[in-house]
Amino acid sequence: MDSYVELYRAANAIEAHAVKGFLEQQGILVRMLGEALGGGAGELPMESQEVRLLVERCHQARALELLKRYQQEMAPWQCAACGEQNDGHFELCWRCGAEPEA
Repeated sequence: MDSYVELYRAANAIEAHAVKGFLEQQGILVRMLGEALGGGAGELPMESQEVRLLVERCHQARALELLKRYQQEMAPWQCAACGEQNDGHFELCWRCGAEPEA
């Protein structure tokens, strides 16, 4: 585990798996720590429930670039047609069906 470094702390297992899946699609091996602590919600401090994502030290720089891209792609966007706020994972406005502006 010495060759692995912490890349990211996800708030929960769902977020952790989404980020892990994205990075692994790009060829970055990811290890997760703390996933099993989610069952302690309400009993453990919030920071101890975070899921830590680790990558090999040699892939850290590329993984950080990919993580930044992932976070930009998932950023909320406002529909130019109707003004509705949409989550970043929506490819079309959920209200009117318009595409986001480029």
